[in-house]
Amino acid sequence: MKTWLQRLFDVRRDEVLPVCLAVLFFFCVLVALMILRPAREALGLRGGIDAVRWLFMGTALAALLVNPLFGWLVSRLPRLQFITATYAFFACSLVGFHLLLVLTPEAVGVVSGQVFYVWFSVFNLFATMVFWALMADRFTLEQGKRFFGLIAVGGTLGAIAGPWLAARLAAPLGTPALLLVSAGFLTAGLAAAWGIARVGAPRSAPLAAATGRGAALPGEGVRGEEVRGERALADDARAPIGGSAWAGVRAVFASRYLLGMAAYVVILAVMATFLYFTRLQMVAELGDDLDLRTTMFARIDLITQLATLLLQALVAGRLMQRVGVPLTLALLPLTTALGFVGLALVGSLAALVAFEAAFRAVQRALMRPARETLFTVLPREDKYKAKAFIDTFVYRGGDVIGAQLEGLLGRLGMGLAALASVALPLALLWAALALWLGRTQQRMAAAAAAAAAPARAAQDAPRHDPHGQVR
Repeated sequence: MKTWLQRLFDVRRDEVLPVCLAVLFFFCVLVALMILRPAREALGLRGGIDAVRWLFMGTALAALLVNPLFGWLVSRLPRLQFITATYAFFACSLVGFHLLLVLTPEAVGVVSGQVFYVWFSVFNLFATMVFWALMADRFTLEQGKRFFGLIAVGGTLGAIAGPWLAARLAAPLGTPALLLVSAGFLTAGLAAAWGIARVGAPRSAPLAAATGRGAALPGEGVRGEEVRGERALADDARAPIGGSAWAGVRAVFASRYLLGMAAYVVILAVMATFLYFTRLQMVAELGDDLDLRTTMFARIDLITQLATLLLQALVAGRLMQRVGVPLTLALLPLTTALGFVGLALVGSLAALVAFEAAFRAVQRALMRPARETLFTVLPREDKYKAKAFIDTFVYRGGDVIGAQLEGLLGRLGMGLAALASVALPLALLWAALALWLGRTQQRMAAAAAAAAAPARAAQDAPRHDPHGQVR
């Protein structure tokens, strides 16, 4: 197993344990999410497609309200404690929804389904955001390029296992029991998170000084730098990050780099929303049966996850190292442009499934790991607070923009051709932004390494004792 990991993903011996724990963590998080996602989609459609557009707005508002609370937790609690508090809250919420379904099933209707839709959407955002924030905090840029793709495989396996478990367990246990299964996987993922934070720092990164993970003292050498990096990680796990609850919002608007990431995420959300509502409309045309819709959504998810896994296994392990972060980030915009053109020309459900499979596969297997490396060059406070604001409210804000724009085109009687005419120039802008972000990241990493160079030169220089002997 170790040899296979080392050859395919360039994972070194001392990195195997934290990487395997990260894969397990992401697997558990995605199982917890995907085991419930088909039901969320079906419940959301009960009020009609127009209602789903307003649910997107409700989700964006909920994400904005939750952000200062999460920022407060990050400021006041040590890293492991605020991570634990976040996942414990969602696990307890799942138990609460389970009790509602079991004890008062007559209260479950359109409104309660919409409440669950909004809650699940916020859960989805924060569960994955906290995971990737820990990854960006735990690993360096060089490590992220090598094995963030491998870590993403764990999420894909979880996304495949979730619908499979839902199909297997729904009949014997009942649908409400799936909420408890989801909470159990969240708890298991949290245990893996504690393991990641507690295990010693991988020794592959003398870049610790360049990334702010603990600089070596003069004369300590590389091993001394590694020891200090491990001590810094241990101290950071116990010390609160501090700062304001709104520091992440201010940081985004004060940094061109973070604003660029926010713009990238907005365009991503708009494109994903265009595709999402196109899917809803095509599935809605199949009939009003709830089980039929749930089954179709589950099949689309399964095909998408299998395509993602195939791409991750064959390409993701080396692509980011060979072509770099800028080109990897630009692959999804190019895929999107081609996909919308093809969908406008064909316009069938099969074409939609193929496009969505390609879109999600590139997004999850290639773009997401590359985008997460953008945060590795930032201060720790920004990795959690600014990232939370971008990955939750900004992303859902993009959803709202996309949903309203798609609805406007629909009310004007314009079809897929009009959607493609909007998506194509937006995708080209998106690709240019991807290249700028990747190159800016390279400059920031080079500047950090240059700033750390004098300290390295001092530690490697010969020292003289009072008797004039070289030591």
